[in-house]
Amino acid sequence: MAKKVGILFGMEDTFPWAFIDRVNELGGGEIIAEPVQIDKLEQGADYGYAVIIDRISQDVPFYRAYLKNAAVNGTYVINNPFWWSADEKFFNNALMSKLGIPLPKTVLLPSHERPTNTTETSFRNLKFPHDWDYIFNYIGFPAYMKPHDGGGWRNVYRVENPDDMWEKLGETEQLVMMVQEEIVFEDYYRVYCLGKKYVHIMPYEPRNPHHLRYATTHQTEGEAREKLLKTIHDYTIKMNEALGYDFNTVEFAVRDGIPYAIDFCNPAPDADRNSVGEENFAWIVEHAAKFAIEKAKEYKPGTPNISWGTFVKDSVK
Repeated sequence: MAKKVGILFGMEDTFPWAFIDRVNELGGGEIIAEPVQIDKLEQGADYGYAVIIDRISQDVPFYRAYLKNAAVNGTYVINNPFWWSADEKFFNNALMSKLGIPLPKTVLLPSHERPTNTTETSFRNLKFPHDWDYIFNYIGFPAYMKPHDGGGWRNVYRVENPDDMWEKLGETEQLVMMVQEEIVFEDYYRVYCLGKKYVHIMPYEPRNPHHLRYATTHQTEGEAREKLLKTIHDYTIKMNEALGYDFNTVEFAVRDGIPYAIDFCNPAPDADRNSVGEENFAWIVEHAAKFAIEKAKEYKPGTPNISWGTFVKDSVK
């Protein structure tokens, strides 16, 4: 009986269908791929998928619950829905600081508005005012402010000084924001990582319009570039091994030859042909299909089989 690989997706059109086609080409009839089909969700029921790639559950809580139920039944879910639910960017930074990964200086800020159903007495442990002089001197300006959770370049601000930060923080309502040192870079890279082993390094220009961000090239040359790319490769593997993500991107801003990890919590990264370009698109389709087939071959119904990072595994002894 053929093993099934499913993909759960929303508005994106290019990657999911190309992924399905490539798995079906490589699977030789023994492994088949399709869009996940859901007409009911009964607790504990097994709906027969060996592997599911998740591209949308961050926006649809019902799908996240479906994936957790699938994982209990032995489906290999890419990415781990339990960890994805628990993870967020500020924790990522804290963890990477312990692994020796270069990072921009980062501080977490309380939300501008109180969370719903809280009052002043809910914040007895929060000292008022915060030590803003320390924070501003530590981070410096200009700086970047972005949500401690979430992605898609939503609610990201460049702030020029404390007054500018206050004004823009006022637009964020109940979001918990983190403020980061600006890394003035000479090179910038976005890196695909599949299965914590397949790495694809892409020059990237975050200041360009979205559809032109991959339309750039290396600025570092010669042996310095070779050394830089080797460091980026090794950091990418190390970071994803710690986090446990099988499908992720890491972004590095290079200053004075040092790659600073800027963003590395992207468990449903952009893989659209129209933005990443043909070469990068071909790589991500090929390696996503290859990895999904590897995991489908290992599938044993009813046996939990899901990826956990070293942070979790090393904590359970």
